[in-house]
Amino acid sequence: MDKYQVYVPKLVSGREPMVSGHRACQGCAEVLAVRYVLKALGRNTIIANATGCMEIISSAFPSTAWEVPWIHVAFENAAAVASGVEAGLKVLMRKGRIPRKYVKAVAMGGDGGTSDIGLQALSGALERGHDMIYCCFDNEAYMNTGIQRSSSTPFGAMTTTSPPGKASFGQMTWKKNMAAIAAAHGIPYVATACSSYPFDLMEKVEKAKSIQGPAYIHILSVCPTGWRIPTDLAIRYGRLAVETGIFPLYEVERGKHRMTIDFPRLRPVLDYLQGQGRFRHLTPDLTEQIQKRVLEEYKVLKAKVEMGKAI
Repeated sequence: MDKYQVYVPKLVSGREPMVSGHRACQGCAEVLAVRYVLKALGRNTIIANATGCMEIISSAFPSTAWEVPWIHVAFENAAAVASGVEAGLKVLMRKGRIPRKYVKAVAMGGDGGTSDIGLQALSGALERGHDMIYCCFDNEAYMNTGIQRSSSTPFGAMTTTSPPGKASFGQMTWKKNMAAIAAAHGIPYVATACSSYPFDLMEKVEKAKSIQGPAYIHILSVCPTGWRIPTDLAIRYGRLAVETGIFPLYEVERGKHRMTIDFPRLRPVLDYLQGQGRFRHLTPDLTEQIQKRVLEEYKVLKAKVEMGKAI
């Protein structure tokens, strides 16, 4: 039997750490990803959550959707706060102020709070070697504040600050490869994931939790509102992102790359681009340019995987 059909996260109790009643948009795949992450993390977890969609929808005073210790922090310093929590726990346990037990410090941020505003805090936390997990929930723009472009917005996508027109075709830069940037720090574990592949995602969180040292997980989180797609197709578009090679699923464990989901043949990127309102202006030439880039980057990734097998 496929291992992804039998995986069950180890919840401490029947009640999940992320509960219903929040204000996420209909069809939001990001809050689904958060739920999967917390199912795998369990309750011995402290969250530092950067300002963004997940903070806004989950913590409207006086209610909260979080059933684990949760700290709302500024856009730019989720990694800094989580690293401080991790260091503080060590000191308190060493001094006997709190019982010695396993507690995981976890930072959470969107693509803006990770690849843009929070990059220096994240880099510092990874470089210092804190025993923590950083989860980036990547919906590919600043969705919470009005769908502005980020460095994680894909080439050609329309946002409110990268509109197509006579002198522009939307986002004019290529998506920043945050997983590769994290891996370049030489940390023990890096992975990409997507809520459309829930068991792959939860297994990666379980692995990150079990590894001593910093871990980084980059999670594609489909946003029907910002991507201009029907709310019932969020899971489908997440799968298309993976099936076309636009967002490959892999892990880097102690420098060794491994594909966790792969295909004998990738689907054409047009299967993913069409139907999304943010790409409706793309010309055939731009689509072909994206196709060429995706195949080149996928080839580079597969070469890294083969190199790891040879070691």
